[in-house]
Amino acid sequence: MQATIERAALLKSVGHVQSVVERRNTIPILSNVLIEARDGGLRLMATDLDLQINETAAAEVATPGATTVPAHTLHDIVRKLPEGSQVEISASDGKMQVNAGRARFNLQTLPRDDFPQIAEGELPTRFALPGATLRQIIDKTRFAISTEETRYYLNGIFLHVADDGGPGSPSPVLKAAATDGHRLARVTVPRPEGAEGMPDVIVPRKCVAELRKLLDEADGDVEVSLSATKIRFDLGSAVLTSKLIDGTFPDYNRVIPTANDKLLRLDPKSFMQGVDRVATIASERTRAVKMALEHDKVTLSVTSPENGTAAEEVPGDYSAAGFEIGFNARYLLDILHQIEGDTVEVHLADPAAPTLLRESGKSAALYVLMPMRV
Repeated sequence: MQATIERAALLKSVGHVQSVVERRNTIPILSNVLIEARDGGLRLMATDLDLQINETAAAEVATPGATTVPAHTLHDIVRKLPEGSQVEISASDGKMQVNAGRARFNLQTLPRDDFPQIAEGELPTRFALPGATLRQIIDKTRFAISTEETRYYLNGIFLHVADDGGPGSPSPVLKAAATDGHRLARVTVPRPEGAEGMPDVIVPRKCVAELRKLLDEADGDVEVSLSATKIRFDLGSAVLTSKLIDGTFPDYNRVIPTANDKLLRLDPKSFMQGVDRVATIASERTRAVKMALEHDKVTLSVTSPENGTAAEEVPGDYSAAGFEIGFNARYLLDILHQIEGDTVEVHLADPAAPTLLRESGKSAALYVLMPMRV
């Protein structure tokens, strides 16, 4: 195998694939990236047996061939090569040579035939989503993904189709939801053509993180193909394939309150800054911030046995009966970071009931936050 490629193109491709590779591997081949030189380009591939990424990059191929080399080592090498340099890659006799300018590297290889691939099988559901829509879905939900391994079915984003709208006027939608039991985030977008009848799927946290990185550099639509067990995202030069979480996502609609009759409207920026300021003295263990609601204002306060107290008044539009409610400051800030408009609506019922937050009744994203005792 012999090929020449521009450093920037190689760095981008190796950067994408190496982040799938786990740092600690008991199976040596899984530490490697498969590099295949063929018809005018390099194909790179990495996997952890649950997630697989294929990336193609333009290169001058003198001799076709394939081999596998340690992914993180290759990435570190390419990262440190001179900018703008041409990188020559060649492989023979169990070694791969990487040459650029005056630098020469010899890397150990493992046979390409040992490299595992995820058998995709049939992926009957196929549709396209704009990259911007996928970014919105991920950004507005992934902070609520659970990291608790025992509740593995919450360790991802739940995607499903539904018919929303009044009786006789259903508007088909695609919904994405994530929850860790303390908060819930849900985004609703119009159902893309081809998604009708798709199975309910849970996309794992690691796949979501890798997809989000790729979306930063992708333009246009992303082709999504899926079955009940696997999902594939085709972004043009990069293709990400992942196993899905084999579990049942809870019926999250039951926790979305529909009868919260107390409405508080606030400027999300000043609200967020106020919460952030008073939370400075909150103890790591509780992180509780108390909200005292009065006519057209909210008093935020934190009491910490170790650090003292803090309070700040935030103006708001509120005319219902006053009461006090507490929230985890970190969870509240995570939600407020996602509010893009100049108003956040907080729909409340009582100090123990789930609270609903959103920009407005028409916004695509909706958040539910469980209160804390304070």
